[in-house]
Amino acid sequence: MDFNVYFGLKDKGWKRYYWLNLKKLAEKILKNDQTLVTVKYFTSRVSSPPNKVKRQGNFIEALETLSNIETYYGKYQSNPFTCSKCRQVSKIQNEKMTDVNIAVEMLADAHQNKFDTAILISADSDLKATIQKVLELFPEKRVTVAFPPSRFSFELSKIATASFTIGRKRISESIFEDEVLKN
Repeated sequence: MDFNVYFGLKDKGWKRYYWLNLKKLAEKILKNDQTLVTVKYFTSRVSSPPNKVKRQGNFIEALETLSNIETYYGKYQSNPFTCSKCRQVSKIQNEKMTDVNIAVEMLADAHQNKFDTAILISADSDLKATIQKVLELFPEKRVTVAFPPSRFSFELSKIATASFTIGRKRISESIFEDEVLKN
């Protein structure tokens, strides 16, 4: 799972679903004959504004209360941006390493035979090469792409073994309780 989930929810206007239990969501999208082994969450820590830092920290802490979930961090890189109208230069934060981290983990897990079917929750077409290589090197493996709300990639849908869009019902049934207690 990556940033696509958050931005898909944001685009839909589904702010009430931000408190999403990613493990529960993963369980909801499994078929009856499938077993969840591990959920891998890929993100980068925001550094501002303070309210976003706090919300993200709370969310990651809630995820840490769950078993069989691993979080992988990328980083933000500041790049200069010049406004074409006023010529003012400002900094824009670009997320880095998420795609690489997903690729490394998916290929390593396939190599270590940790899955029969990987379910990738993303619509990032940069992951096409990763899926292609997993299926090429490990023809007995399957890669299903679960598109977050408001997200789709024709390229991923073409290359994946299967694909579908995660609907509102599965999202709404996968929310953390109002209070999450540490183990």
